[in-house]
Amino acid sequence: MATPGPAAIPSRFPGCGCVLEAQPCAGSATTTDAAAAAAADLSASHAPVAASLVSEGSRLSGRVAIITGAGSGIGRASAILFAQQGALLLLTDLTAEALEETRRLLLSACPSAASRVALHPADVSLAGSNSTLVSECVRRFGDLHIFFANAGVLGSLAPQIEPEDFARTLAVNVLAVHQGFQAALEHMLTQPASSRRGRVLLATSSVAALRAGAGGVDYSASKAAVINLVQSMASGLTGEGIRVNCLCPGLVETGMTALLFDRARARGTEGKVGQLNPLRRAGAPHEVAAAALFLASDESSYVNGQALVVDGGLSTSHPFVPGGGFTKHK
Repeated sequence: MATPGPAAIPSRFPGCGCVLEAQPCAGSATTTDAAAAAAADLSASHAPVAASLVSEGSRLSGRVAIITGAGSGIGRASAILFAQQGALLLLTDLTAEALEETRRLLLSACPSAASRVALHPADVSLAGSNSTLVSECVRRFGDLHIFFANAGVLGSLAPQIEPEDFARTLAVNVLAVHQGFQAALEHMLTQPASSRRGRVLLATSSVAALRAGAGGVDYSASKAAVINLVQSMASGLTGEGIRVNCLCPGLVETGMTALLFDRARARGTEGKVGQLNPLRRAGAPHEVAAAALFLASDESSYVNGQALVVDGGLSTSHPFVPGGGFTKHK
């Protein structure tokens, strides 16, 4: 959703830059020029990943999905990948401009998806906005199978946070996820029991929910809450056939982290970003989108109540960051 200001991103976060990759859409006979060009632009370290993802598919054929925070980063990459796999999409973000850019990129990679993509700018943290999204989605496409609550804000890195700022982070990162899931369930649970299996609630948490040092107090607490929310809702929906999971990305180049990567490029230190995880690089949005596709598809039909970590191995240990701490970022 919102892109943080200059003071919001510490230079000590691990990561490295990568461009968004396009892929051919479901039903395409050959790889599109746009997909090939985008794949060619990937850095050498990501080339094997790009080659493995440039393929046709119908893993979400006929499925209807809502993706929040679809105007950049992981949400945008997921929208492109879901469309290429046959999904019908209602995309939302704060601004129409960001959503139009997502649609432009999506249709460049998947021209046949034009009739399968709808845009609906909204602030999902506001009361009633998620119910409106679900109603609009069902009106346009007749159903809803996947709700991907991906929108989020970075919050503050200051040691002392004003209550209203903390509340805003929780409103976007936690309350909006719950409200989105509740709105989706109002539709999903009215469907015949036989058709509920395969319906999915998916959220974006963070590696910051698992270890300190990957985000501020409000952000980390909010993302930890998302994991517990997912687990609790998965348990609460016992017997309904609806799966609930979340993703825990490490540092990925998105609108939220753009300033960090831009600063590294300006200093000529981009190659040093991401050196604290075993893969010695940061992730790219399409790599997290591939995990989202897995959790949204029937390939993960026995995966429920889980937090899937996509962080290059960062959370497997406790890397030491000299000089880390709040006082370095005043």
